[in-house]
Amino acid sequence: MAFTLPALPYAKEALEPHIDAQTMEIHHDKHHQAYVDNLNKAIDGTEHADKSLEDLVKSAGSISPAVRNNGGGHWNHTFFWEILTPGGATEPTGALADAINEAFGSLDALKEKVSTAGATRFGSGWAWIIVKDGKLEVTSTPNQDNPLMDVAEVKGTPILGIDVWEHAYYLKYQNKRPAYLQAIWSVVNWDKVAEKFEAAK
Repeated sequence: MAFTLPALPYAKEALEPHIDAQTMEIHHDKHHQAYVDNLNKAIDGTEHADKSLEDLVKSAGSISPAVRNNGGGHWNHTFFWEILTPGGATEPTGALADAINEAFGSLDALKEKVSTAGATRFGSGWAWIIVKDGKLEVTSTPNQDNPLMDVAEVKGTPILGIDVWEHAYYLKYQNKRPAYLQAIWSVVNWDKVAEKFEAAK
């Protein structure tokens, strides 16, 4: 069963001015499509051909680098598009807000921790908020790894992920990754993050 590229849940220009339409077009239509195509090639005719994307990702340590990298790329980007929204949901409420305050003291402190994790990730990778043992934690992963993988340094269930590969921000922000990390909070869909938090608990 071949994997397919999911459609964006909003127009490519919908995240302007924080993420520009050209970046979204290249990021979704070219980069994400390439992960899907290369994953399909990597699993074609193998014992992995009928596995779910999540199963492939969770067993990344015991499968080929091509499946790990492209499966991770497909999972991470599918997740990423979901937690962004035009205009952003104002801010977390309810149980998610309580968990953020308990773990980090405030939403601003959480944002700072995530932004630091993203800014200090050497090379390409991702910054994450995860649920681990019922609590929120911030972590980062290299390349297209994620915290679901058996090879992750810090394992947990992601509820928010920020792509810090250069292709995610370079057209607009050039080498200023921290500026991109600051801007992206304006388009985070906290309602979707809260849904993922409830499911992860």
